[in-house]
Amino acid sequence: MPNTDKQSSKTWPSIAVLAKQVRDGRISATDNVKKSLQIIAELNPEYQAIVSTLEAAALKRAEEIDKQIADGQDVGRLAGVPFIAKDNFLVYGGETTASSNMMKGFVAPYQSTAINKLEQEGAVCVAKANMDAFAHGASTENSDLFTTKNPHDVTRVPGGSSGGSAASVALGIAPFALGTDTGGSIRQPSSFCGVVGYKPTYGLVSRSGVVAMASSTDTIGAMTLSVADNALVMDVMAGLDELDSTTIERDEKPYTDINTSLKGKKVGLIKEYFAEGIDKSVDDLVRKAIAELEKLGATVEQISLPSLPLALAVYYIIVPAELSSNLSRHDGQRFSYSHKDAKNLEESYLQSRSKGFGAEAKRRIMIGTHVLSSGYYDAYYKKAQTVRTKLINEFKDAFSKYDLLVGPVSPTTAFKIGENSDPVSMYLQDIYTVTANLVGVPAISVPCGTVDGLPVGLQIIADQHDDRALFAAAAAYEEGAEI
Repeated sequence: MPNTDKQSSKTWPSIAVLAKQVRDGRISATDNVKKSLQIIAELNPEYQAIVSTLEAAALKRAEEIDKQIADGQDVGRLAGVPFIAKDNFLVYGGETTASSNMMKGFVAPYQSTAINKLEQEGAVCVAKANMDAFAHGASTENSDLFTTKNPHDVTRVPGGSSGGSAASVALGIAPFALGTDTGGSIRQPSSFCGVVGYKPTYGLVSRSGVVAMASSTDTIGAMTLSVADNALVMDVMAGLDELDSTTIERDEKPYTDINTSLKGKKVGLIKEYFAEGIDKSVDDLVRKAIAELEKLGATVEQISLPSLPLALAVYYIIVPAELSSNLSRHDGQRFSYSHKDAKNLEESYLQSRSKGFGAEAKRRIMIGTHVLSSGYYDAYYKKAQTVRTKLINEFKDAFSKYDLLVGPVSPTTAFKIGENSDPVSMYLQDIYTVTANLVGVPAISVPCGTVDGLPVGLQIIADQHDDRALFAAAAAYEEGAEI
């Protein structure tokens, strides 16, 4: 096996340790950036996790950090730590394509708030990661550029839509990577690649400067090698942003300030997540992980959320509706791609969208337009929102009795490239992750072992705004479980 999560953990120390080494002058930010770029050069031809590097800007920023340290200045908690951004994050002066033909050549005129906050604490963005085009998918096979390979088996997918980001961390390209999670797009690839992936409470991290998919479920999070690393990155990014009216107040205490004891915690095992459809090997491994929670002091009881079987259908009505609206801005006039042979404006719209969008984007636009159209709005979209409210209420009731909910991240391990070629099979990959997005609660994927050498993730879910408690529970499992 060329490179695994265990090898990548040897490539980089923890983020806090690495930043301290830079601040103490034991290693330079420039050396870290060069190291990350060198790993990209060595591994990317095979794994294709990265779509573009930001070499010149990254080296310049690293040199500035090194000079500031030499001058005795405080450069922040992430001093000289290189990271990867999913290619739907705007990084000033760099190309942002969202791995789509429609946005090829688009150079960001400003920068996302999340990137700004990380850079203010000394982190350095070195590259952009591959993804399913416009984040539509669960495998990166819908990228208009190329398919990323799973670090544990190059014949398999890394998951999606943040597949390039998860693979980058597992390969040791950088200590952390940013992703977006609209229905599981951080947690599922993290499970497939064997890294920690966090989806925060909706609104905890600003979405300003990130290419939108579905505005009511989009969240920004990180993929890391440990829970502690993830908590540190989230602590930097979280909080209100005047450029995003959906952002919320963060916890007053740092997300890194956690008590890793599970004693006295009540945990609900979600019955519906272990129904027909889950691979037995995954089922057994996740149940074993949940048993570890009991050994660590938690009380685990089975819980039923009756509306969960409807969640996937609700998601694939609401999300296409929102993305069909968001993608209307890509009309061949505002961004890079425009059909050059169009004879008039109407033909420019038609040909630009017909040739610029891939098959999955077109499929979702058509579904979204259909459910919002006159005569179908009440039958589909309005009814889906009603069921969404029912799901929110069921989760509220569950969290009035339990501190945490648990289950698998995915019904399978990473599947082979080309195996789920029909849309329905691909959509079913999101069956255990979409609900957290629909109800706005935080959720995390923590590695809990392997099946035939392929990683499996344990999904832990907490109530809205309980992100710090969720990090604590995940860290307790990570530290105490026998995997």
